[in-house]
Amino acid sequence: MFGFSKEKWKKLNGVYTATEIFNQPDLWIETLKNVELNQEKINKFMKDKIKKGNLRIIFTGAGTSAYIGEIITPYLNRERKLDFRTIPTTDIVSNPKMYLKNDIPTIMVSFARSGNSPESIATYNLANKLVDDISHIFITCNKEGKLANISAKDEDILLLLMPEESNDKGFAMTSSFSCMTIAALLLFDKDNYEENKNQLLDTVKIGKIILSNDYTILEKLIDENYGRVVYLGSGTFYGLAKESSLKLLELTRGQIVPHNESVLGFRHGPKSIIDGNTYIFIYISDDDYTKKYDRDLINEIHNDVGDHKLITIAKEYSEDLENISDFHISLNNADGINNDVFIGLLYILYAQIFALLSSVKLGIEPDNPSPSGVINRVVQGVRIYDY
Repeated sequence: MFGFSKEKWKKLNGVYTATEIFNQPDLWIETLKNVELNQEKINKFMKDKIKKGNLRIIFTGAGTSAYIGEIITPYLNRERKLDFRTIPTTDIVSNPKMYLKNDIPTIMVSFARSGNSPESIATYNLANKLVDDISHIFITCNKEGKLANISAKDEDILLLLMPEESNDKGFAMTSSFSCMTIAALLLFDKDNYEENKNQLLDTVKIGKIILSNDYTILEKLIDENYGRVVYLGSGTFYGLAKESSLKLLELTRGQIVPHNESVLGFRHGPKSIIDGNTYIFIYISDDDYTKKYDRDLINEIHNDVGDHKLITIAKEYSEDLENISDFHISLNNADGINNDVFIGLLYILYAQIFALLSSVKLGIEPDNPSPSGVINRVVQGVRIYDY
């Protein structure tokens, strides 16, 4: 995996993280099977609820689990049939009245790797207390977690368990993130289910190629000096930029400073972060209109003075982009994929691998990047107050 044997990964204390990144395409298939096996339960749960007028669907979670919502919400809101919103549990818990409306029927979708985070449980309780017509969907990777246990006692909860192997043992969320993203997309983009299924199968094939072979372009990046890394994207890819940034921050214990922003937002101050040791990753949109703004910023950064490096990642190869990028990455045989969420899952593989290899370069243990316990796999130290 990624140039090292399993034995070497064990010595580096990175075998869990490396394996969980590498095995994702197989787990995506398992996620699809789990959704299909639960179709009857899903349809029964959703039948009457989706028909309600003025219905809000809130995607929630903390950290990576919140970014899942930020990635799929722009895509789902294209149809404007329902009101999809992403509100992190960390916002809801500290300011519940700002986000929970008692007179609006709401489905709250909670993403959780372990299902044990205190904010996840508190958000569930606050929603039940403050919203008159509330239903819950728990998408989690841990069948023994607190959320899973709660669902067994409440008929207004739909529990969707992800493949057991997606309950990452490594510190950083990787396979848990991608599996929960796929599950939510399949669940709420029902009108395009068969098309999404076919595109997912293509995504699996391309993902395996990236993980086995195409990741090697990153080795050239790892060999150079960099202390800051910026991830930029628009729409769905802005949420992806946030997740990419967090993976690098976590796995390098903050020794590499990451930043994320929207493509147009980057000029409004955040561009100040660029110095001679900065990598700028830009996730190229597949939308022709949005792509114009991507191209403008790429041209601008290319013409800026300095020793920074520009890395463009696109669905299709572009000679023009290659000429103005220090590194240009394109997906192989992805013509049949037009769903931004699936394109994003392929882009994120490069970010996960880059973060993993950066961790190794710095001598940090990927499976336990914070041995002092300053940060933990499941957040600790959160006190929940009565409301």
